[in-house]
Amino acid sequence: MTTLIVLYGPPAVGKLTVARRLAERTGFRLFHNHLTVDLALSLFDFGTPGFRDLRAAVWRTAFEAAFAAGIDGLIFTFTPEPSVDSGFIPGLLDQARRAGGRTLLVELTAPAEVLKARIGTQSRRDTGKLTDPVLFADLLDKGVFATGGMPPPSLAVDTSQYSPAGAVDQIAQAL
Repeated sequence: MTTLIVLYGPPAVGKLTVARRLAERTGFRLFHNHLTVDLALSLFDFGTPGFRDLRAAVWRTAFEAAFAAGIDGLIFTFTPEPSVDSGFIPGLLDQARRAGGRTLLVELTAPAEVLKARIGTQSRRDTGKLTDPVLFADLLDKGVFATGGMPPPSLAVDTSQYSPAGAVDQIAQAL
């Protein structure tokens, strides 16, 4: 039985940092969003039909393979944004349950001022993530990363209130 943990939230909230520590603690596999985004960006501009189609196909194939193999656990990091079909996460959770797995949907949050302070960090630059503070502030103001279309989370963790290890403790308790 696969346990699927979906960690989601806006850029700079600490998804990958928390996911890496959670993977170390649980032994679960980590499938972070940028693996797919970087692949799709190598061929297509962000948000174009080719980008969206390739990203969706990779996600679908990866999750089908993971569930079919019955791996113990999988951690997936995800940023809700308009180029993702609104049915993706509900469908993924349903797919995991149909495969006999259990799911934990974890929303990572932090106040906008904290996110803005984190957006330009070296670790974000090193991994090719969004680091432009002006663009980020504009996207935040436009509500691009709003999570209103997501199913209710099983757990919400404010990463400005917890260290990465503390956030992992909260998630481990929810498991």
